[in-house]
Amino acid sequence: MGNEAAPGMSSAEIVKLNRDHTIFSWSVQSALDPIAIDRAEGVYIYTPEGRRILDFNSQLMSVNIGHGDKRVLNAITEQATKLQYVQPAFATEIRGRLGQKMASILPGDMNKVFFTLGGAEAVENAIKLARHVTGKHKLLARYRAYHGATAGAMTLTGDYRRWANEPGIVGVVRYPDTHRWGEKEPRSADEALNGLEDVIKYEGPNSIAAVFLETVVGTNGILIPPDGYLKGVRELCTKYGIMMVADEVMAGFGRTGKWFAVDHWDVVPDLMTMAKGLTSSYLPLGAVAMREHIAEWLETHQFYGGLTYSAHPVSLAAALATINVYEEDGLIENAARMGEVMRGHHEALAAKHPSVGAHRNIGLFGILDLVRSQDPWTPLTPFNGTSDEMKAIGKFFRDNGLYVMLANNSIHTNPPLCITEDQLAEGFAIIDKALDIADQAVAG
Repeated sequence: MGNEAAPGMSSAEIVKLNRDHTIFSWSVQSALDPIAIDRAEGVYIYTPEGRRILDFNSQLMSVNIGHGDKRVLNAITEQATKLQYVQPAFATEIRGRLGQKMASILPGDMNKVFFTLGGAEAVENAIKLARHVTGKHKLLARYRAYHGATAGAMTLTGDYRRWANEPGIVGVVRYPDTHRWGEKEPRSADEALNGLEDVIKYEGPNSIAAVFLETVVGTNGILIPPDGYLKGVRELCTKYGIMMVADEVMAGFGRTGKWFAVDHWDVVPDLMTMAKGLTSSYLPLGAVAMREHIAEWLETHQFYGGLTYSAHPVSLAAALATINVYEEDGLIENAARMGEVMRGHHEALAAKHPSVGAHRNIGLFGILDLVRSQDPWTPLTPFNGTSDEMKAIGKFFRDNGLYVMLANNSIHTNPPLCITEDQLAEGFAIIDKALDIADQAVAG
């Protein structure tokens, strides 16, 4: 009897233990009501009691290949059995193989990477590289942006999460966004680029190290740049001797239907930050990719950056296996195909529900913006706020087995890249019913 396995904890027991002894991110702790998760497979997560939930947000837009892929799990086990850790001054086979593989999929002449713990640390090291290589200190960033929760990345971040962490690092200057909050359509590429060039002129190109931007803005609204914008940013950076840094932490690794979002516009940034889909979040890992001119500069200048867990062998093994899964299963192509199917669902919901004011997607990177009125266009929530209707929609999703991200007046639709047409339809059927709640606000 003493050798029998103890029964697993219930959801209530797990939640209590978590709340008693751990702190949750971005939350007032007393207001928390988390869902306990026991296991996951494919596009579904499961509670300890076996309740199935469709993961329509790939957790944090990151479990791109889906949950529980045995090929990645086996690669992790094999590497952990062979070599768990060496400090990053050593060379390992897995480090070289992953670096070579990444060079084969990265845009343009990006052939070298520095491995970090995650996306925020990738951004921190991009800041260091941009400042060190250029000898300049100012960093340009936008308001509708999220770059991470560490000091430099948080200062670059434009949304409300920055406020409590100020003052941050010196030298960060804002330039105009492509999308204004509370408006349906983006600015034209020319208008946004003129605003950026004005800031460059006013601040002085000789003091600006880099322009940072999320290629497609993620948590601040799935903001897809108008055609010509990224090319224009690239041209301005080249014209004024400024580095272009593309944050692909969320948009990278197939999320948009190409390996990287910059690939849609044939743009090669000077530095590119990555994480999330790099390992499909099976293990923590990030990276900074750099163009050849930066890598050559580092051949004769010291790189002032380092992390205890840089190039961690087990995380690298997870990444190499994950990239192989993308290729073996055609997940990049599936994201592009399913992106068209998603657009059809978005359009059908917009035609049926007056509360759907706008919708956007590029690949499986999608969102629905909800409104109280189409004309004048009035968001369902105030800026940086919520509403009774959005709270009721969130409860409906929870009660009906759908996990999505709700932010301000928006419903994110960002499922794993392995999702099928039937599974997409399953998720959008639940969203369809939930939008009846929002429609009542329009009718009222």
